Amino acid sequence: MTPVLTVDVRDEVAVVTLDVSDAPVNTFTRAVRDEFVALLDRLDHDQGVRAAVLLSGKADVWIAGADVEELVALRSAADAEQLSRLGQALMDRVERMRTPIVAAINGACMGGGLELALACAYRIASENPKTLLALPEVQLGLIPGAGGTQRLPRLVGLRGALDMILTGKNVRPKKALQTGLVDEVVHPAILREIAIRRARELADAGGRDRLAQPRPGARRRTGATQRLLLDDNALGRAVVFRQAREQTLARTHGHYPAPLAAIDAIRTGYLHGRTRGLDAEAKLFGTAAASDVAQQLIFLFFATNALKKDPGVPPPAPPPLPVTKIGVLGTGFMGAGIAAISAQRGVSVRFKDTDHTRVLKGLAAVRDVIDDRLRSRQITPTEFDDQMMLVSGTVDYTGFRTVQLVIEAVFEDLDVKRRVLSEVEAVLPPDAILASNTSTIPIERIATGSARPERVLGMHFFSPVHKMPLLEVIVTPRTDPQVITTVVAFGKRLGKTVIIVRDSPGFYANRVLAPYINEAAKMLDEGAAVDAVDRALVAFGFPVGPITLVDEVGIDVAGKSGEVISDAYGPRMAPSLSLQRVLAAGRFGRKGRKGFYLYDEAGKKQGVDPTIYGLLPTGANRSIMGDAEIQRRSVLAMVNEAARCLEEGVLRSPQDGDVGAVFGIGFPPFRGGPFRYIDTLGAEAIVQQLEELNDRFPPRFEPAALLLDMAHKRARFYPISD
Repeated sequence: MTPVLTVDVRDEVAVVTLDVSDAPVNTFTRAVRDEFVALLDRLDHDQGVRAAVLLSGKADVWIAGADVEELVALRSAADAEQLSRLGQALMDRVERMRTPIVAAINGACMGGGLELALACAYRIASENPKTLLALPEVQLGLIPGAGGTQRLPRLVGLRGALDMILTGKNVRPKKALQTGLVDEVVHPAILREIAIRRARELADAGGRDRLAQPRPGARRRTGATQRLLLDDNALGRAVVFRQAREQTLARTHGHYPAPLAAIDAIRTGYLHGRTRGLDAEAKLFGTAAASDVAQQLIFLFFATNALKKDPGVPPPAPPPLPVTKIGVLGTGFMGAGIAAISAQRGVSVRFKDTDHTRVLKGLAAVRDVIDDRLRSRQITPTEFDDQMMLVSGTVDYTGFRTVQLVIEAVFEDLDVKRRVLSEVEAVLPPDAILASNTSTIPIERIATGSARPERVLGMHFFSPVHKMPLLEVIVTPRTDPQVITTVVAFGKRLGKTVIIVRDSPGFYANRVLAPYINEAAKMLDEGAAVDAVDRALVAFGFPVGPITLVDEVGIDVAGKSGEVISDAYGPRMAPSLSLQRVLAAGRFGRKGRKGFYLYDEAGKKQGVDPTIYGLLPTGANRSIMGDAEIQRRSVLAMVNEAARCLEEGVLRSPQDGDVGAVFGIGFPPFRGGPFRYIDTLGAEAIVQQLEELNDRFPPRFEPAALLLDMAHKRARFYPISD
């Protein structure tokens, strides 16, 4: 095996470079840990070395954390606990080294990588935009397991540490310096030079006694010092821990045990000292790693990584064409979002709408999206100006003769979409690609009359475009493979998780969402209370309830999509009376400040509109319907439809369906997705419940043929080892 650590000793300073040559990022695999231990042995015994600097051989990654594949291979909580204790022992040794180690951080410093940096004597971060520091373990259902729950609070304060650990948020260099997470921030070009200088100064400051002395080059951090002083107040700490627990439960509804475990580990350290805190950290890490929640979240991690490498077509995949300039038809909310994220990735955008007022509103909307990044200091003022200069608008098709890709984002109307695609096709170069952002209308219908139907496909973005991670690429039997690979590559460039979906009404995400929402609305027909339905499904794990979602999307939009779905799939997708009546009453949801809920001028939800019940079939006479009934009916309607999509070939795999549901429509991540959920309950149990419900509500719950076959064979979508 090629060594991952190279050492260059210069004037008693060992410059250590970590570079896992056969991987795109540096991670702590077992082999890397073993080599690192051997390095520490060498540094401890080599009297010609007085200090060390740890650099990365990767351009934009320092250390990305632990090797997640090792976590999957763990067989028990005890195995995971032992892995944690090994990591803790390694970090303790780094901290107590005879030779102080300076962490010279350039690029992503995540998880175990940051825990290593915390154990180092000094931390310098580069101003590289790719330099980010984080402990993202909770996003995998885990907690920091190599001492992070004990070292971070002592460095940045209790509240700062809780914020980082409980959210997994990224911290940029300037903020890291302000909070005390790093000691210095320098330009990447001088990172190595300054790190070597600081290592030598630390060695000169007294070896083992260096931590008791002011660190050379460190800047005073008054705010961080004040926060650390507040942490010495036992009453204040108790309040902080209580608030953290309450806020975590309110956010997670108790579905994610890892954040609560992290709070317990940190609290143990404060109450009983670091030794007890590390012991608690290891035990809690073991319990979290063995949990079903962690297994589901780790599955999603691997599934999304697999999609990053997927070109969208079977091998041999044709190389994607370059896309440097796109056209966007329609400057509304979706069009502006697409234009904004494209400009942020350095793509030139030509906006087109029917009049100058709309174009100006679209440009203003683009500005708002990019300005959010400026105000949050994710970009500089110069970068803001550069990105805005990439977007221009027009009311005709000037500037479209040089675009490689056009994304249509006009009103969800078949005739309108056909007309604008026909118009733009006449001015485009022959090899340009035409993509529709339709949410439900089949691409083949939109492409009718196109002179180049093989270059037409769907790009279904989700709202808001700059926040939602999923992109459905909709392909027809005629779509050229290189068109697919080009659009998939472009979607990834925009930062999206891309799934390929076969053309059909509603595609995948909206098709499985339709019966879920419709079943919730059918329960309103039967007398269920609006807020009771929403509360039950938020309790199941969805980010918002289905009735709130309809208000957010727009009742008119939901009605239009519902018509397409109902026409395509017949009685089992027949719309509810409640939705029809509310739409007929002219209520459009949040954008009109009145739907099932009322909204203030800022669009904030104020509660159920009491007059809404006068529009519903049962009037004000609300029945009491239990959470279990609401959850079972809505969720089973969704997972049954997901199985139909796989059965019909709309989806390529269960994995695509799980990722699409989680990232596109908010299926609870801790449940893994519809297909993982079916495996958890078992196909037999799912079919039995569907048949019981179908006896009551035919034909809405008729089990998919695929599920019937799986129940008969006692089959699963995923092997048990997954």
